[in-house]
Amino acid sequence: MKAGVVVFPGSNCDEDLIDALRRVMGWEVERLWHKATALPRELDLVALPGGFSYGDYLRAGAIARFSPLMSAVVEFARRGGAVLGVCNGFQILTEAGLLPGALLRNRSLRFLCRDVHLRVERPGTIFTDFEARRLRLPIAHGEGRYVIDREGLARLEGEGRVVLRYCDAAGELTETANPNGSMASIAGVVNAQGNVLGMMPHPERASEAELGGEDGKLIFGSLERALSGAAARR
Repeated sequence: MKAGVVVFPGSNCDEDLIDALRRVMGWEVERLWHKATALPRELDLVALPGGFSYGDYLRAGAIARFSPLMSAVVEFARRGGAVLGVCNGFQILTEAGLLPGALLRNRSLRFLCRDVHLRVERPGTIFTDFEARRLRLPIAHGEGRYVIDREGLARLEGEGRVVLRYCDAAGELTETANPNGSMASIAGVVNAQGNVLGMMPHPERASEAELGGEDGKLIFGSLERALSGAAARR
């Protein structure tokens, strides 16, 4: 498997993501500088990491969306290529129009850094093809409150595009389990084609036992199985 991790000025989780994909999963990984104008050939996945691209000026992800490489990322996604946006990467995907909605300041107006529980709402996507229905992953964000208009939310729910929701340890959706005030406790959504996932929690920070948990590896393993199968059919 071959992945490209886009690096923007202010990215600070790119090395974590590269390490999880390369060392833990055994993938070939290439750093992609944001000023490039084309993606390398034969990429299976493009990943946008967490951090503070361009210092989060204006809005988180608002400037990174105009980086030269993002035009190629958008085209890659529209051709059906797999794209994963984590934290700041999720914010960039919404700004680029690849995912609906927006990420605003946390309800508490404070930066949050802790583990959260997640309920897998949409098993069977290329990102969630595993048996576990609950995950524990870390968050680290100041602008993670997912919002969308009522019509858009109804569309997401009706089309089964809400992939992850914040929940308590028992899997219940409660106000206290929702760390940032996201609408409908949403932690991750996919596009209509199902090949683009944006999520605020960090799977790369929970990809091996030494980090305190391996639930994030489930997402990468699901991608590997799905993308390997797709490559074999080509």
